[in-house]
Amino acid sequence: MGETVIASDIEQTLKNRERLFKNEKLLYWYEKLYEYQFMEFPDISKKNILEIGSGASPLKLFYPNVITSDIMPLEYLDHVLDAHEIADFSPIKNNTLDIITMTNVLHHVEKPLLFLEKASCKLKPGGKLILTEPYFSLLGKAIYIYLHHEPVDFSIKEPVIEKVEGPLSSANIALPYLIFKNQWDDTLRRTYRYSKEDFSYFSAFSYPMTGGMSKNIPIPKTLYKALFHLDRAIATLVPQLTAIFFVLKMTKR
Repeated sequence: MGETVIASDIEQTLKNRERLFKNEKLLYWYEKLYEYQFMEFPDISKKNILEIGSGASPLKLFYPNVITSDIMPLEYLDHVLDAHEIADFSPIKNNTLDIITMTNVLHHVEKPLLFLEKASCKLKPGGKLILTEPYFSLLGKAIYIYLHHEPVDFSIKEPVIEKVEGPLSSANIALPYLIFKNQWDDTLRRTYRYSKEDFSYFSAFSYPMTGGMSKNIPIPKTLYKALFHLDRAIATLVPQLTAIFFVLKMTKR
């Protein structure tokens, strides 16, 4: 992983973070996603939460108690942490976390199954690992294959990223979808408990309507909020056609 690539990824992350914090509609989208992720925890402010791959994430803006981390040395984060080395990361003790959360991060992890298995040692028994990742509905395929800049490779023979360049620039958007849809998650079931009821859908058109990290589409925020709730209903009712993200909540055994 070259220093030039890492520097480029850091620069891009800082630009993304600046754009995100200036985009009220995108911040609202994230706020509602986090509310959904944590909805089963009424005392969420008292929970011990680690975010993996915090990068440009606004999570701590809404939940100040979150411990942030990333492999990139960003000055506003709590920890610099390589996800693959989480089991040996001494600042976070074993069996102390209520929640590990990661949003659009797993598809950047070189060896995602290895990370997920190792991460379990930091969770308390019954603790949750919450993933949000791209979902390949009919709409999702159109967006991720033809419009999105990150690579999509469904032809992989094992769940790893073979060509690693930088923490942000290395990716395969299809990876999480393949892991949990093609039954590559068999080894994880010894460590985590989850079923199809723990797998849900979030967002159809509402994320693209924000403009994402690159644009700010001029839709009034009041109108956007109304459309957002309609969008949530659409993604839930016809996920195979419209959902572009899935949320999975896994419980440590």
